[in-house]
Amino acid sequence: DTMSLSSTMEELSDTLDSALDTRDDSSSLGSDSEINGAAPYRQTDKYGFIGASEEQEGFLFSSLSPEVIRHREMKWIDMIGQWEKFMNRKHKKVKIQCRKGIPSSLRARCWPLLCGAQAKMDQNKNRYQELDAEPGDKQWIDTIEKDIHRQFPFHEMFISPEGHGQQGLLRVLKAYTVYRPEEGYCQAQGPVAAVLLMQMPVEQAFWCLVQICEQYLPGYYSPGLEAVQLDGLVLVVLLKKTCPVAYKHLKKHSVDPLLYVTEWFLCLFARTLPFPTVLRVWDMFFSEGVKVLFRVALVLLKIALGSSEKLRDCQGLVETLEKLRNIPAKFLQEDFLIQEVCDMALSEREIDKVCRMQLRKKRGELKSGPSSGRLHGAKAIFEHQRQEAELARASMAVATTTTVMTTAATMNKKQKSIAADEACLLNKQVPLIVIEEASPQVSPAKKTREERRRERQEEKERERQEKERARQEKERLKSEREMQKRLEKEQQLEEEQRKSAGKKPATRGKTFHVNRKS
Repeated sequence: DTMSLSSTMEELSDTLDSALDTRDDSSSLGSDSEINGAAPYRQTDKYGFIGASEEQEGFLFSSLSPEVIRHREMKWIDMIGQWEKFMNRKHKKVKIQCRKGIPSSLRARCWPLLCGAQAKMDQNKNRYQELDAEPGDKQWIDTIEKDIHRQFPFHEMFISPEGHGQQGLLRVLKAYTVYRPEEGYCQAQGPVAAVLLMQMPVEQAFWCLVQICEQYLPGYYSPGLEAVQLDGLVLVVLLKKTCPVAYKHLKKHSVDPLLYVTEWFLCLFARTLPFPTVLRVWDMFFSEGVKVLFRVALVLLKIALGSSEKLRDCQGLVETLEKLRNIPAKFLQEDFLIQEVCDMALSEREIDKVCRMQLRKKRGELKSGPSSGRLHGAKAIFEHQRQEAELARASMAVATTTTVMTTAATMNKKQKSIAADEACLLNKQVPLIVIEEASPQVSPAKKTREERRRERQEEKERERQEKERARQEKERLKSEREMQKRLEKEQQLEEEQRKSAGKKPATRGKTFHVNRKS
């Protein structure tokens, strides 16, 4: 099993490399444009891609009117201004707006808020600058520099090696290797970081990448890729329920899920779908979590292999993979695909249940899975960060209180010592009196309003916990008493049943005796 797993991982790595190389070679602009930059006559679409036109890619341009776009921008501006209120009470509204699509002008502000990168950046001020100043591991930097030119060579940001796009990508990926040296760099992080850099500055892109790797997809980019293997097995189980035709075909031809799931999930479909559709999928991914990736994958499998007519040309493994790589463009349009994804019935609870089941089955092969540390979407991340902030404030309050008490005690000791020394100079009998009188006169350090408020909160919390413990103890005693009474009643019933079973009724004798007396 170990040898087969290692061989599978080697084949997976070769497949991913070949897929990336093939796509990069087919979309490369050539050395002249990489050195000299884009020529003035080259046109770009609104996303920054060179050579795309409305006729060639009809689904690149949104059909929304300017009035609708402006109305949605105003809604998002209102939600951004009251972000905590909406995340606490109106999270469903945020989810609906994400499904409709975040306006392009506001993604740089919305994505960091949704994934918690903004809060992370506020908690770690100047942390990215420190990571950026570190030299980094030379081995990782060399690997990153070899892969940078492959990331979206048709995009105007990543044409020139000296441009801000490739340099910013190098900085983000190098900073992550310094931030998480145990994980290092994974080739699939390049497209993810590149899409982030197309929407926002370098620092925000770095913290968004951190949140994706730590909260949304933990373990995906680790050296063993164990989390991706587990989620591939989960997808197969979900496919069996969703589309049995596709499941039977993949099983018949022994198509391992890693052969198609790896590029889909690791790159978040950035190399699979048209760029407008990628942005819409990412809007939903940051809002709802990894279930969006599972839904998109199930929809693509259903579109490509969901009927017997579609399987006529798929007579083997190679043909099946080719079918999955060449899904007709009309099915990848953002309006069609996003509607299919939203209609797909799949919950976080179902994913976690199947994930735990597969983890138990593969306990010897997979050491860990993503479900334990994975957070499903913006709401879960917001609650997690709020709990962390409350714990940090509580620990800070305890530390502040301890420091104040220690300082007050030190001051009292110093004042007592000074008073005793002065008294000794006057009279040898004075020190005892001075010490006894000086100790009650020393007042503790004056506490601030914030410290008093925190102490009151802590006192209320302690009282609440004591009441809760007392209530639980009372309920426990009550349940024990009820259980004791129930047992006593059962014993009495059993005793009565035993007595009645061993003694027959003497009604005939009684009747005879009564008749005789009469």
